[in-house]
Amino acid sequence: MSHHEPPDIRIDSLTGAPTVIVGSRQGRPNLPASGCPFCPGGLEAPDPYEVRWFVNRWPALPEECCELVLYTPKHDAEFWSLGVEGATKVVDVWAERTAALGARPDVDYVLIFENRGPEVGATIAHPHGQIYAFSDIPPAPLIELREGRLEPDSIPEELLVSCSGEWIAWVPEAAAYPYELRIAPKNLVGSLTDAECDRSGLAAVLVDSLARLDQLFSEPMPYMLWIHQRPTDGGDWEDSRVHFHITPLLRSPGTQRYVAAAELGSGITFNPVQPAEAAAQLRACKGLSETEPSR
Repeated sequence: MSHHEPPDIRIDSLTGAPTVIVGSRQGRPNLPASGCPFCPGGLEAPDPYEVRWFVNRWPALPEECCELVLYTPKHDAEFWSLGVEGATKVVDVWAERTAALGARPDVDYVLIFENRGPEVGATIAHPHGQIYAFSDIPPAPLIELREGRLEPDSIPEELLVSCSGEWIAWVPEAAAYPYELRIAPKNLVGSLTDAECDRSGLAAVLVDSLARLDQLFSEPMPYMLWIHQRPTDGGDWEDSRVHFHITPLLRSPGTQRYVAAAELGSGITFNPVQPAEAAAQLRACKGLSETEPSR
């Protein structure tokens, strides 16, 4: 897809669900044979850096709307190993890129996300995430904005996992995945860009929560992470609250939680682990935050 070629967006006539057809991405490289392009001196990081962003050369959207963020120059690092200081630098870049992309007149929504592990399609092990800038608000965050309710102060204690500053992490009461986590601020903050956003508290909860996931089965936990925040379309979204979804893939050591036909066919998920039990197991793991998981 060239930078000036409009996206090939198609709407399913039966479900109404949108799909972007991106044939050009079929040819993107998979697992470099030699050298890491994200390490200092590599193709995408020719100079030394702490945190680095750049435009994705294999974009899913045109007009430089897809970016990558390298969390650290250390190839074998885990996000939680960055510590609060290192993680705060990543959060700061997320906020900076949200502001820059969101200021564009052709961008209504900025989605930050990460796929960690080959099980969820990550082709390069170096710690990194991505950012997509959409011309319209995508269906998933739009449904939350219109119909959802996020009230961290009402989360039952038995579901709480981690807390630092204004931010808390918990297992959703209706979690679709066994060790699914949600992270949100207790104060009403709509975006990472807001002055009221406690970025160091967010970094501490992220570091702590992701460390617990890796402790859970004594192995790196593959996961999908995405951030929902206030749209940048100029609309009145005063009740929007920035929050993270973290979907870990394992339900037990070495065993993935697969989404099967009954779930896709019915639209109803079946979780084999009680959310309160999942939260208890995560609380029992060794976290890295300075605070106990309490209010």
